[in-house]
Amino acid sequence: MSPAEYIGIFDSGVGGLTVAREINRLLPGEKLLYFGDSIHLPYGNKSSRSVMEYTFSSIDMLVRKGSKLIVIACNTATAVALPRIRRSYKIPVIGVIQPGVKAALRKSDNKRIGIIGTYRTINSKAYSKAIKKKTAGCIIYEKACPLLVPVIEEGFKNRDIIDAIIREYLDKLIPRIDTLVLGCTHYPLIKHRLKKIYPGINIVDSARETAKATRQALQKNSLLSRKAAPKKQILIQTNDLNEIFDKIACKIFKKKDISLKEVK
Repeated sequence: MSPAEYIGIFDSGVGGLTVAREINRLLPGEKLLYFGDSIHLPYGNKSSRSVMEYTFSSIDMLVRKGSKLIVIACNTATAVALPRIRRSYKIPVIGVIQPGVKAALRKSDNKRIGIIGTYRTINSKAYSKAIKKKTAGCIIYEKACPLLVPVIEEGFKNRDIIDAIIREYLDKLIPRIDTLVLGCTHYPLIKHRLKKIYPGINIVDSARETAKATRQALQKNSLLSRKAAPKKQILIQTNDLNEIFDKIACKIFKKKDISLKEVK
C-alpha cells in the first residue's frame, strides 16, 4: 500500500471534478487523487446494492493508492453508502450532502427549498431528512432530473436542448422556492444556464462547502500537508477515458496542472 498522502476524491464520472476544483482552490498545498467510475455511469438509476458495490470498490482503490482522507463527491453514493463506508475505513470520509444542507439553510430566507438530483438521491430522501433534522418548518420540494447527467457527460453544445430539458424539469418547481440545491455534482457544470433561466433563485452547489468540510477534517485529524505539493498535484483517473471526460477535465483545470489517465 502506498504512503497516505492524497485527498482521495470519488465520483461516478466527471461531475465530482467540480468538488476537486474547490478543494484545490482552498487547499492548494494538498495532493489530490480523483477517480471517476465512468463505466458504471449514471449511478442514479442503479440499485442501492450496485451503488454500494461500486462505491466500496472505488474507495478501496483510492485507499490502496495512498489516500489519507476520502471525499465521496457523488450525491447518490453519499446517500446510499456513506454510513457503511465510514464504519468500514479508519481514515476520515466526507460526503457532499451535509455541506450542501448547511449552505441551503444559510441562503434560504423563506425556508422553501428545492432539491434536484438523480432518482436514487431523491428517493433516498437524504437531503430532506437532513434539512428537517437541522431546522423545523422547512418546506422541501424534490425533483429527480435523470436526463441531466447523461446530457452533461455527453457535452451537448446546443443550448436550446439543454435549456428545454432544464425548463421541463424546473419551470413548475422554481416559483415555489427561493433556494435550489444542486443535489448532483454534475449539475454545477450547467449552473450558468440555470442562473440565466432563473436569475432570481439562490443556487447551492455543495462543492465549496465540501471543500471547507475537508479542510476541517484534515485539521481535526492532523492530516494537513506540511510540504508544498508538486506542480502536477491533481491526479485524475477513470476506468473509461474518452474525449468528453478529457475535455471537461481540461475545462475545469488547466491541463498543465493535471495528470489524466485511464486505469482498469
